[in-house]
Amino acid sequence: MSERTLPALTLRGVDHTARPTWRLRETVEFYSDKLGLPLIHVISARGWGPQTHPDFLHFFFDSGNGSTIAFFYYLGSEEPAGMRERAAVRPLPDDHVADATHTAWLVDGPEELRAWKQHLEAQGLDVSVETRHEVIESIYVRDPNGYFVEFTHKLRPLTALDAADAWLTLQAAMGLEDAARAGGHALDTVDAIWNRKAALLREHGVASGAPVSIAVPRVEEFAPLVDAAQRHPDCRVREGKEYDVIEADGPVEFERKALGFKPALWYGMLTGGVHGLIERFDRDVLRIAPAQS
Repeated sequence: MSERTLPALTLRGVDHTARPTWRLRETVEFYSDKLGLPLIHVISARGWGPQTHPDFLHFFFDSGNGSTIAFFYYLGSEEPAGMRERAAVRPLPDDHVADATHTAWLVDGPEELRAWKQHLEAQGLDVSVETRHEVIESIYVRDPNGYFVEFTHKLRPLTALDAADAWLTLQAAMGLEDAARAGGHALDTVDAIWNRKAALLREHGVASGAPVSIAVPRVEEFAPLVDAAQRHPDCRVREGKEYDVIEADGPVEFERKALGFKPALWYGMLTGGVHGLIERFDRDVLRIAPAQS
């Protein structure tokens, strides 16, 4: 039998995302009237097979570049109690489980993001402040169902370094999760992941064996941390091709406002990995001491 070569499997982007709704009119008015998204398709059907599946409407709004956002309206079903108050909640991440499920739309630059903010506020919607998440800047609103809707623009393109660094982070996390499950407990702190990632980088010859070391990916959003370390009397910086490594022999502190970091960027700035004990990491101050032996 001749060997058949299969074509490469490649995704072509998002066709649609979908959510349930129990507020038909409010959802249609929000996406069609307030956001201005064209309604382009509706499926109306008997339940799909199982007797427990209610009849439904499945309706789609055009969200650009061939993508749509869709909703299932299940006839005769009751809205879950936990969702009933979500629409009135401010667009802040107060419920990390519920708010993790959201839609983010790409807009063309900071000026368009500000224009969307003005438009949404003119519609009487409560809009979040602009929030920077390393490589994107976003605003958020809630739809009538309480779902987060995010509008975002890219601050820089992602690179091969971002991908390689991502795999190291997940390698560290998956190894720790496996060990935690085997031991009957949970992986519940990112500090452990940062410490393990620093150990992996040492194995790759990147991070050092200094009592305190912070690996910083060479990307523009974290450059202020490296600049501050170069001026810090207790730090030294080893420059590398993909990571700069901040080293110290004793405890070291950084202040968020001195770095000019917004909170979302501040809380993620150790993502490159840390060797040391994080004694304090609140909204204002980071303090790292040598790891306890």
